[in-house]
Amino acid sequence: MDNLQSTTTLHNGVKMPWFGLGVFKVEEGNEVINSVKTAIELGYKSIDTAAVYGNEDGVGKAIAESNVPREELFITTKLWNSNQGYESTLQAFEESMNKLKLDYLDLYLIHWPVPELNKYKESWKALEKLYKDGRVRAIGVSNFKEHHLKDLMADCEIKPMVNQVEYHPRLTQSSLHSFCKENQIQLEAWSPLMQGQLIDHPTLQEIADKYNKSTAQVILRWDIQNEVVTIPKSVKPHRIKENANIFDFELNSEDMEKINSLNENHRVGPDPDDMNRY
Repeated sequence: MDNLQSTTTLHNGVKMPWFGLGVFKVEEGNEVINSVKTAIELGYKSIDTAAVYGNEDGVGKAIAESNVPREELFITTKLWNSNQGYESTLQAFEESMNKLKLDYLDLYLIHWPVPELNKYKESWKALEKLYKDGRVRAIGVSNFKEHHLKDLMADCEIKPMVNQVEYHPRLTQSSLHSFCKENQIQLEAWSPLMQGQLIDHPTLQEIADKYNKSTAQVILRWDIQNEVVTIPKSVKPHRIKENANIFDFELNSEDMEKINSLNENHRVGPDPDDMNRY
């Protein structure tokens, strides 16, 4: 984990960067194209989008216009709730690939379990097919709690390689994190900065001052040291650069513990058990 290109190895042997750019709520068109191009120019290798973000076209354009070979990049997108089910998942995947203009995807995730729909097992079978067909290098889920994972793993042929969840100092999900580690499922953080709500936190500010870093950099470094892949979103070039500048320092165990102790099980996004919008 000593530079921006450092990777974790998923249980199928695929290498995934520890750090990337998330593009949730980044506008389609110039905003997303410029953000992704800036990130790639700065050395980011991982870009995370989703069908529901409505910006896969722009992400695809930015990838095409960058001078980095496709095989050096790690691109993730996600299946939206309304497209769950076997055939509809395969169709949604093709739509995403057409927008991204890619021959293959590095990681495809089921965006939410949506328990009310009860279709994530069917969707997972479609992901397994895409994986076996070589269309996707790795498959996983997003926002799955332990009980969703256990339910899925009881019937699946290939277990998820990644679980992307809301994760930040106010929501550390330590039990889920332990479960994922035990089962070789890589945990990945969305909203690592709690949508900016932690930037002025006094404990984090105090730690940041000590290392001569920003609070955002301290939180992102904490993610990495906890072995959680992280994908902060930004549209500002200086912030995209600053976010990635976390590989020249290390938090000591006391400071890691101070940050761990900020947990309040507080979510800024929906609880996956209640998320039934589709």
